[in-house]
Amino acid sequence: STPAPASDEGLLTVVEQTRRAGQPVEFSEEGTPASSRGSADLVAHRVVQEALTNALKYAHGSPTTVRVRHRPEEITVNVSTDHAGPPGVSPGGSGRGLVGLRERVEVLGGDFTAGPREGGGFAVHARIPAHAPVGDRA
Repeated sequence: STPAPASDEGLLTVVEQTRRAGQPVEFSEEGTPASSRGSADLVAHRVVQEALTNALKYAHGSPTTVRVRHRPEEITVNVSTDHAGPPGVSPGGSGRGLVGLRERVEVLGGDFTAGPREGGGFAVHARIPAHAPVGDRA
């Protein structure tokens, strides 16, 4: 098998680590990450990482779906689990990690939602503009 391009390696690595920890993860990625939008790609990676960490903690063993879509204008990330964990345990965890992600996404001008899904489970969605300002470059 050919090694994944460096830009994809991070997401695939996170997904593989989560699978090895006992979480069935279905991963799909559309489009090609643009090399010029580092901050958007970095935030997308953090969203996937945090959502999978929460899925492992609070819905261990539940089928989890990760969909990342790269478009010229934005990156969208959707992570969902089919079932929540034991009753009384919030699949969102303490919320601190998710609050931090929401702030990161909103700083870039994007949208972030996380919460229980209708019919059970938990879903995280982020839309991250690719043209977000990066540092002090014109």
